[in-house]
Amino acid sequence: MIKILIELPTWLGDSVMTTPAIENCIKYFGNVEITLLGSLVSTEVLKSHPKVIKTYLLDKNFIYLYKTLKSFDEFDVFFSFRSSFRAKVIKFLVPSQSKYQFDNKKYIKGHQVEKYNNFVNDSLKINTIASKLLLHNIKLVKSNKNKLLGINPGASYGEAKQWYPSRFSEVAIELSSEYDIIIFGGPGEKEIAEDIEKYLISAGVNNYQNLAAKISIRELISRVSNLDLFITGDSGPMHLAAALQIPTVSIFGPTKFKETAQWMNKKSKIVRKNLDCQPCMKRVCPLKHHKCMKMIEASEVLEAVNNLN
Repeated sequence: MIKILIELPTWLGDSVMTTPAIENCIKYFGNVEITLLGSLVSTEVLKSHPKVIKTYLLDKNFIYLYKTLKSFDEFDVFFSFRSSFRAKVIKFLVPSQSKYQFDNKKYIKGHQVEKYNNFVNDSLKINTIASKLLLHNIKLVKSNKNKLLGINPGASYGEAKQWYPSRFSEVAIELSSEYDIIIFGGPGEKEIAEDIEKYLISAGVNNYQNLAAKISIRELISRVSNLDLFITGDSGPMHLAAALQIPTVSIFGPTKFKETAQWMNKKSKIVRKNLDCQPCMKRVCPLKHHKCMKMIEASEVLEAVNNLN
């Protein structure tokens, strides 16, 4: 039995994008037990993998983190998918003879999924291909009578990645006769979700649910798995939808769509502009105009929806 400790990326979407690399790692070693170390969202999304036996949360209190790491038994191998200084300290403290850490300065080309997979390939001196994103033990929510549209207006990275509530609402209102609507969002996206809800109410739309900041990560996965259509910014839930093969329209602004677009989802469309200032990779628009999002009209997103079929 090979005991593997994996430190996951902090963010939901990045953690989902490690799954092809982790599966290739499992195939290489064969009979394994995996322990996960990471944030609440990253460990929640992957803890149902049949090879995972335990998870630990990365505590911000360094003394508590030190005590946790020192309590570990010896692992056969340790992989860290993080490249921060804190991750380097964790790597130093982890009891294992074989330790490997992702370096974002080394892996700069290709999709993020490929970067993570190349990291595992280089670490183990193997040559595998990154297959589809993979989630395990998904509890399906009972289907509605009507088709379901998911709206995900938030983006944890920063406001520059966020399209506008009024335009998400335009799209939702237009599609409300065909779909029941679910508004998603984390605790930090409660306000933008409520703005969308107000627009829907004003338009007389009542076949919606606002689940922003009301559900767990596991329930989010279940809810997304039941969708017939997903409209989202560049976000963690976007990668969940890719893993679940949900028809998706993704709205991109300041981020590198070639690196973080949905991986291997055939029913996926991107709506974006092609401005000289893109991609700036900033949390807030440095030019103060936010044109990369402001110039995207609801009609363009609706056209992308129609082109999914």
